[in-house]
Amino acid sequence: MEQVDKQKGRDAAAIAVDDPWYDVTVSGGGEEPAARAPGGSHPGDGRPDTVPRQRVHSAAEIYLEVQRSPAFQEVRRRYRRFVFPATLAFLLWYLAYVVAATAAPGLMARPVAGVVNVAMVAGLGQFLTTFLLTWAYARHARLRRDRAALELRWDTQEMTRGVAQR
Repeated sequence: MEQVDKQKGRDAAAIAVDDPWYDVTVSGGGEEPAARAPGGSHPGDGRPDTVPRQRVHSAAEIYLEVQRSPAFQEVRRRYRRFVFPATLAFLLWYLAYVVAATAAPGLMARPVAGVVNVAMVAGLGQFLTTFLLTWAYARHARLRRDRAALELRWDTQEMTRGVAQR
C-alpha cells in the first residue's frame, strides 16, 4: 500500500492510492490497478493517477542482492571459520570415544578413582565438551556475527517493506 500525504494545491480525494482493503463493490467495478487506461487514469472516472510508479524489485531479487553483498559474505565467512573447525574437532573427539570403547575395552575399563573408570570420565567429558562448545558458539556469535547479521536483517526488512505490502 502506498501512503501519500496531502500536497499543496491538491485535494486529498484527487490522489489515487492503491489500498488492498478497499471494498471492491464500493470502488465501482473492481478493476485491478493494471486495468487503468494508458493515460494513467481510471477508466471512466477522469481522475489522473498522481502516484508515480517505480519499478519494485521482487522479494527474491532483494534477497539475492543481499546474499551477494560483501556484508553478508563476511557474516557467512565468520560463521564458517568457527563452525567447520569446531564441528570437525567435536566429531573427531566423539569418534575417538566410540573407537576407544570398541577397540580398547581394557583401556576404557581401567579404574580412575574407585568405581569410576576411563570410559565414565570420557563419557562425562563428552557432555562437558558439548556444553563448552555451545558456550563458545554463543559467545562467538554474540561477539563476531550478531551485530552484522542484525544490521543485514534491518536493511533487508527496509528493502522488502514495499514488496510485502503489494
